[in-house]
Amino acid sequence: MPLFHTCGPNEAMVVSGCCLPKPLLVPGGRVFVWPGVQMIQRISLNTMTLQIQSDHVYTQLGVAISVTGIAQVKIQGQNEEMLQAACQQFLGKTENEIRKIAQETLEGHQRAIMGNMTVEEIYKDRKKFSKAVFEVASSDLVNMGISVVSYTLKDIRDEERYLKALGMSRTAQVKKDARIGEAEARRDATIREAQAEEQRMASRYANDIEIAKAQRDFELKKAAYDQEVQTKKAQSDLAYELQAAKTKQKIKEEETQIHVIERSQQIQIQEQEIARKERELDSGIRKPAEAEKYRLERLAEANKHRIVLEARAEAESIQMKGEAEAYAIEAKAKAEAEQMVKKADAWKEYQDAAKVDMILEILPRLAAEVAAPMSQVKKLTMVSVGKGEVGVSKLTGEVLQVMQDLPRAVENMTGVNISSKHISNPRRI
Repeated sequence: MPLFHTCGPNEAMVVSGCCLPKPLLVPGGRVFVWPGVQMIQRISLNTMTLQIQSDHVYTQLGVAISVTGIAQVKIQGQNEEMLQAACQQFLGKTENEIRKIAQETLEGHQRAIMGNMTVEEIYKDRKKFSKAVFEVASSDLVNMGISVVSYTLKDIRDEERYLKALGMSRTAQVKKDARIGEAEARRDATIREAQAEEQRMASRYANDIEIAKAQRDFELKKAAYDQEVQTKKAQSDLAYELQAAKTKQKIKEEETQIHVIERSQQIQIQEQEIARKERELDSGIRKPAEAEKYRLERLAEANKHRIVLEARAEAESIQMKGEAEAYAIEAKAKAEAEQMVKKADAWKEYQDAAKVDMILEILPRLAAEVAAPMSQVKKLTMVSVGKGEVGVSKLTGEVLQVMQDLPRAVENMTGVNISSKHISNPRRI
């Protein structure tokens, strides 16, 4: 025989015997039992569904009816006192026996409640009847350890057709109310239809008025918008023309600026050309002399070094010859330098005469440059006004006039009167 006993949550074990002052209740679990000195019994905790049938019971007003109710009951295992009371009442009994005891108890309470209520109350307020049976039966069954889980009134019937009569009366009343309601509904429908038609027409006319107003507002706003668009367009065209004029003016200003810059660059080029010619003049007279002097000096120095090197390689006699040659070259260079210095001093002493000499040398070339443009002309037509010379003599006279005006120009530029120099220096003539 096993020492440990177990049961599920829908069952309770009751252990009694030695070493236990009162029975041990175990609802769902396990328990240790001493064989021979202790005894274990089981009681079911399953929910039991009972159909409570009460036939031909007279109600408060003496009308006999039959009622069928459905109840859910079970032995409460969570409450130790109720479980102990249930063990005292039902331990050793089968589930059917427990079901029968609970069903008879519920049926008695159901019949008692039916006798205290009228048929109309039971029929119309089933919830009240179910609640009354549930409360009365629960207070009685709890002493047995049984709790009523739920109670529902399933069916009400009678043999005297009392309930049917109540239904017929109510049906007739409902039909009468339905006919009245239908007539009133038709009347109301006709009235509502007329009112709806009136409202529809009013709405239609109001809608037409609103459409006309909207059309008028649209036309007015469209005209205003068109005017505004035309105004903006005219302003835009004027702004475009103004901007085009400003752009043209700006372009002209830019072109003028470009011309100014080009003219400035041309002036700079002319100034650079003048400076270049001045440098050419400077380099053509003074620089060549200095360069020639420097070249001769460098050449003499180079020859000196060359001769010295050759003298070291060859012999003492060749060295002496080289020194003599170097001395001769040096003396020649010095003589040439002294000559150039004396020439420069002479130029300083005869400054005006030198200028006149240079000018006289340039005069033929200047006359050729004056007459050069006419030599390039393929055909020349001369018109006389009746005064002075004509033909070739006119051209020659103009060239000579230019040449005659040259001394005054030279005097203005250099301060030297060529005519006076011509008289005081007949040797040059």
